[in-house]
This record gives sequence, C-alpha cells and structure tokens, in this order.
Amino acid sequence: MLCPYCRNTDSKVVESRSSEDGATIRRRRECMSCHKRFTTYEKYEERPFLVVKKDGSRQQFDRNKILMGILRACEKRSVSSEVIEEIVDSIEAELKDLSEREVSSVVIGEMVMDKLRALDEVAYVRFASVYRQFTDLNSFISAIDQLKGK
Repeated sequence: MLCPYCRNTDSKVVESRSSEDGATIRRRRECMSCHKRFTTYEKYEERPFLVVKKDGSRQQFDRNKILMGILRACEKRSVSSEVIEEIVDSIEAELKDLSEREVSSVVIGEMVMDKLRALDEVAYVRFASVYRQFTDLNSFISAIDQLKGK
C-alpha cells in the first residue's frame, strides 16, 4: 500500500475492522518509513453483468428496473415494500450465482414471474400482461387458466 505522506510502499496493518454489512474492511496502517498512520478500505470487486434484450442489444444490469416493474404489478395490493425488496434481492443474488457475464432478459422476466406467481396472483397477471405483451382478452384468459391449473 502506498503511503500518502512519503509515497513509500512498505506499511503494516495496525488494526482491521469489518463494516456492519461485511462488505468492506477498514484497515489502519502505519508506514514503515515515516511512521505516520493512514486508513485504507478494502471492498470486494463486483463483476457487473449485461442483460441481453429480446432485440439482441445489451445493457448493464439495473436492479431498479426489476424493482419498478414489481412495484407497478403490486400497486394497490397488500404486498409490503420489504417483501418486494426481498424479491429483488433474491433475484439479483440468483443472477450473480449463475456466474454468467451475460443474462437473457427472458431469464430475468421468468424469474420475476415465478416469484410473483407464488406471492400474489393479481400481481403476477399484471406483470405477465406487460412482459408477455398481451394483445387481447384471450391472452389474459389463457394466463388465468394456466394459473388456475397450477
């Protein structure tokens, strides 16, 4: 670690503390040359991944898009914001566990629909109507019949 005072690269760790969420480590260091102390922070590097859209274009993953879609689907339903946050967190964690650099938007959409189907049937149908681009009443009836069958 480079000393901010004398630019020496030799230092020793005097104290280490983990942050509350465990994602960051704070280290107090002492320069072996000038003996001054300074603080460094270590954070694990997250690998961003891309979402491959239906048209083939690629975008960086944005959890807010999932959050907003679920919020719209759950509008005026008895689903708490904490539950919605948990769903988004679990989807994001599942996507990171895939260890793929690129994920299809279809995979993400299906994950959201699976979570909503288990949570609230009305929210599921609302989300599915936008995601699957229902164009007529028969599309709605088909989705509801599938829901009834399961």
